[in-house]
Amino acid sequence: MSVSQSVNAAARKLPAWPLYPILLFPGFWLFWTVLQNPGPNPVEALEHGLGEYALKLLVLGLLVTPLRDLGGLNLIKYRRAIGLMAFFYVCAHLLVYLVLDNQFWWDALIKDITKRPYIIVGVLAFLILIPLAVTSNNLSIRKLGPKRWRQIHYGAYLAVILGAAHFVMLKKTWQTEPLVYLAIAVILVAYRIPKLIR
Repeated sequence: MSVSQSVNAAARKLPAWPLYPILLFPGFWLFWTVLQNPGPNPVEALEHGLGEYALKLLVLGLLVTPLRDLGGLNLIKYRRAIGLMAFFYVCAHLLVYLVLDNQFWWDALIKDITKRPYIIVGVLAFLILIPLAVTSNNLSIRKLGPKRWRQIHYGAYLAVILGAAHFVMLKKTWQTEPLVYLAIAVILVAYRIPKLIR
């Protein structure tokens, strides 16, 4: 039995729900780490850390299809959990920004949202992800129909590129890590273009 067959056999037996607490753990660990060792700017460390977890999960969600197509690994049943946890981390990232960073200072928030390009891009990614999260359930698939549901969830492709671009713009200099995320996101989206055209 090949590695992919072994993994697929294990995946058929393992439910998707344990993935939620597993993916939740890094966020709690980050929060605990910041509490224990705040450093010079604990709010920024927490805010950026949660944002990076969100981006990693968005990229991981897009990896599921290429892994199936190219490597024979069928992990589709876990994609919903990955996507919903990505949205959870996006919400946590935004909540830290609103509550701890800006402390609901509305004048500053409005200025940020309207004049800072990296925040505008991040907010756009968040808005795109909202309908994806709301419709990530079997009831929505039945109500919308599979075709319409898939069309809505194509928004994930734009959201992950915007999220990676938000990361690049946040750093304000050309740093390797954000550029790697952006490159991976572009490659994963480009991989799907021929299928979308067909």
